[in-house]
Amino acid sequence: MELRQLRYFVAVADELHFGRAAERLHMTQPPLTVAVRKLEAELGVELFERTTRSVSLTAAGRMFRQRAGAVLDDLDAAVADLGDVAAGVSGRVRIGFVSSASYSVLPRGLQAFQELRPRIRLEPRSLTSAEQITLLLEGELDVGILRDPLAVPGLRATLLESEDLVAVLPANDPLAAESTVTPLGFHSKDVVLFPFELMPGFVSAVMSWLGGAQAVPRIVQSVIHQETVLGLVSAGVGASILPASVARFHMPGVVTRPLLGSPSTELYAVEGQRPHPSTGLLIDSLRDSR
Repeated sequence: MELRQLRYFVAVADELHFGRAAERLHMTQPPLTVAVRKLEAELGVELFERTTRSVSLTAAGRMFRQRAGAVLDDLDAAVADLGDVAAGVSGRVRIGFVSSASYSVLPRGLQAFQELRPRIRLEPRSLTSAEQITLLLEGELDVGILRDPLAVPGLRATLLESEDLVAVLPANDPLAAESTVTPLGFHSKDVVLFPFELMPGFVSAVMSWLGGAQAVPRIVQSVIHQETVLGLVSAGVGASILPASVARFHMPGVVTRPLLGSPSTELYAVEGQRPHPSTGLLIDSLRDSR
């Protein structure tokens, strides 16, 4: 059975007249009659009752008209949806993001994008930079929001924002009384930090600032979410160094202080190898939300 046979049958079922159905299909009547007869033979049932004066549907024909119409409607809708996805106005966009993006570009950026593309379903996932790179290369993410990513061939990165790093301290830490924290202030201090293998670019930036004065911190906890870092700092487990936007998250018992030299960290949007067509608009929305 071919789709054109279904379309022929539906036209005749709607018109109940082979001549008018042929006109509707922009064809002549004889091949239409042959095609319907062939369809009936393939199905093993009569779909129409024919007399010299009229054409009507049999009981089987009425049932088949309903089912065939649903099939053709679904097909037409699928074709229309396919065009919308290709045009970037529908479908889904899979987004990875580091937790710190939740306090900067992510909320306003996603809201602005959703207003422009309300028919697109956003699927955000909180992931470390290294996890996102893996999923971007495997085609499991359309775009990632990464902190200080290392360059990866085949992935295109767009800078979203640059912000200072700050010391994140328990409120009763002696450094909390300082107006600016130096690398030596972290010498032999207990520190909570992200694992290097999951956030290599960010950890390298932190260690580069500390290494300028040969400061040697003690990494007492390695955690993957910024919220967990803040919780541990609040509990007095240690100090940390995070993006300045962390100050927007008001954690009791935690204070932030500027770092000497104002070292910075950068947030990037990285496109996957086969991104959704609307990924460019999403990145523009994120960048404009700064």
